[in-house]
Amino acid sequence: MNERLVAARRRKEGRQELLLIDRESGTASPLADNYAAYGHLSAQDDNLYCAASRSDSFAVCMSVQLQTGAQAVLARPPAVLPAGLESWLSPPEHLAYPTRDGGCAYAYVYRPNSPELQEGGKSPLMLLCHGGPTGAASPSLNLLVQFYTSRGWMVVDVDYRGSAGYGRAYRDALNGRWGELDVTDCEDAVRHLVAQGEADPDRVAIRGRSAGGYTCLRALTTGKVFRAGASHYGIGDLSALAEDTHKFEARYLDSLLGTAQALRERSPIHEIDGLNCPVIFFQGGKDRIVPPNQAQAMVDALRRKNLPVAYVEFPEEGHGFRDGRNIAHCIGAEYVFFCRVFGLPPPDGLPEVDVENL
Repeated sequence: MNERLVAARRRKEGRQELLLIDRESGTASPLADNYAAYGHLSAQDDNLYCAASRSDSFAVCMSVQLQTGAQAVLARPPAVLPAGLESWLSPPEHLAYPTRDGGCAYAYVYRPNSPELQEGGKSPLMLLCHGGPTGAASPSLNLLVQFYTSRGWMVVDVDYRGSAGYGRAYRDALNGRWGELDVTDCEDAVRHLVAQGEADPDRVAIRGRSAGGYTCLRALTTGKVFRAGASHYGIGDLSALAEDTHKFEARYLDSLLGTAQALRERSPIHEIDGLNCPVIFFQGGKDRIVPPNQAQAMVDALRRKNLPVAYVEFPEEGHGFRDGRNIAHCIGAEYVFFCRVFGLPPPDGLPEVDVENL
């Protein structure tokens, strides 16, 4: 803004708000807190510009007048929710739950919202691992989440220790403990929800992308809480990642893992003996951050154990899929995979999946 005033985004207890910070007085005045999340902040003259999103609608580009706090929507996305879909949406509930070491972790819980639900029944549970790994879950509208909840699943999007937005100590807790605290915090979230009697412990799946895919694979190879998993360009071999990844993140592993020995000890590829459940892998053929050999090595290891496994590669995709057709294929194929391994009837019109050893 200027030398005195700073516009900032603050996240506290699962909520976000925009603030105007006066550096001279040390005060912070709220500008807006009526959206679920804010991003891409930019300021010019007396206006703050940002992308703002809700949990029940797509993000908009908006401005906030700094003197009055007046808001104006400047642009909306071309896509809109179909009429009547609002009644199918599951709102996020922010959850604080106990961890096994006496700490506390956080998550957003989305409860099943489907006319097909049987009253009193326990739902399949999908746990989401965000990337980074020091990123954070968001309460903004996520159609992947709604895809599952509208079909009778409960979804929990975990902010394990190391996630941004809960203070410096919470963020720094993952230093030297990646592959440990993130995994146990995910398991403890499941145990907490199962103890409430709402989720079926025999139908618990875990899903993650990139660093979240690593947490997914690490959880599947070191524990028994999850009964199936989906790794989207996830990390199976930390040593190979350290050698192959690009310069921008080349030293990121040093603070997260602490020692060179941990690269091997916490690599899922070296813990295959502990993996005894079905996994599906999605991979970009041109991924330079997590090259395809990571997923292929994991798939080969599952084949040798005769475990149910599926591998879907998109030759032209990189790290993070961009083609809308590929993204839609991933969601549909993943859902069909989980339905097949959990004995649920897959709906018509979704992609066929070649599951080996099933």
